[in-house]
Parts: sequence; C-alpha cells; structure tokens
Amino acid sequence: MKNIALFGGSFDPPHLGHLKIVEALKKLDFINKIIIMPTYLNPFKSKFVADAALRLKWLEDIFQNDPSVEVSSFEVDQAAKVPTIQTVQHLKKYYDVIYLVIGADNLASLEKWYKYDELKNLVKFIVVTRENITIPDSYIKVEVDVSVSSTELRENIDINYLPPKIAKKIENYYKEHNVR
Repeated sequence: MKNIALFGGSFDPPHLGHLKIVEALKKLDFINKIIIMPTYLNPFKSKFVADAALRLKWLEDIFQNDPSVEVSSFEVDQAAKVPTIQTVQHLKKYYDVIYLVIGADNLASLEKWYKYDELKNLVKFIVVTRENITIPDSYIKVEVDVSVSSTELRENIDINYLPPKIAKKIENYYKEHNVR
C-alpha cells in the first residue's frame, strides 16, 4: 500500500516553516512519500509574486537530495488555478491513500473549497498547528513551532526564515522585484 502526504501551496516564497512541516511529516510512520505540490495560482488568490516555474525550481532545489520527498509539477503544468480535488483525483491513479496537509488556518474555510464533500471522502486530513487555533480531534494533528507566513516574508524578507540552500536566490529575487 502506497500512502502519500500531499503538501500543496503557493510557496511564494518557500520558507523554514514549510521545511519544518516536511520534517514533521517524515516522522509519521504511515506516510511512504511526501508530495510537494506548488500551485500555478492559488484558487483563493488573484496573482502571485514569483512565477510558478520559479517557485517549482526553488522547491526542486531544496528537496533534490531527499528521497522521501517528490516535488510535483502537476498543478504548475496546468497553467491555471487547479482545485485540490482535481489534484487528488490525478494522484489517486497512483496512490492508495492520500493524506492532505493543510494549515489550521484553513479549517474555517474548508467547507468552501471546491467540491469539498467529494474531497473529504477521497483524503484524510493532516492539520498543521497554527497559533491559537483549536484543531478538532477528528483530524490528524502535526505540531510545528515556526510562526512565519509567506505573505509576511514577502513584505519583509528575512534571510533567517528562508531555506539556507537557496536563501540568497530568494532574497535577491524579491528585492529585484521590489516586493515590500
């Protein structure tokens, strides 16, 4: 049986919080592989700062020597907003059980996700803790103690919160594009 954790997001930019989540997922003995799925464009957003191909490349660079992690280009290849259900249906062709990783901040809007009623029957949710958000016992909970968001990081680039392997590349990109 092949069980995966699907960890999707904008990763605009990828940061240490994302890496901590991956490290926490690796400790779950029921996960065989972690698939990181950068979006082309988050279904709840109207634009991105770093284009999808660049964010995909950054993630590939970060995880290139990690056999337990696969960075997938499926959503980026669609060159459009891709609802999570579409990605899950694609992955179901190859994997038995899909654990969908979400942040606790997504719990409040989860029922608004496209075809949520169908989605919840196809996946098991893993919810990553966020400050002051209670996670119901019906979810698998993963505790991560880094409090950083990509939005805050874009507004105030701090190299200390970026993956060391590519921190300078990310910092330079956002500075060159006057993101602040």
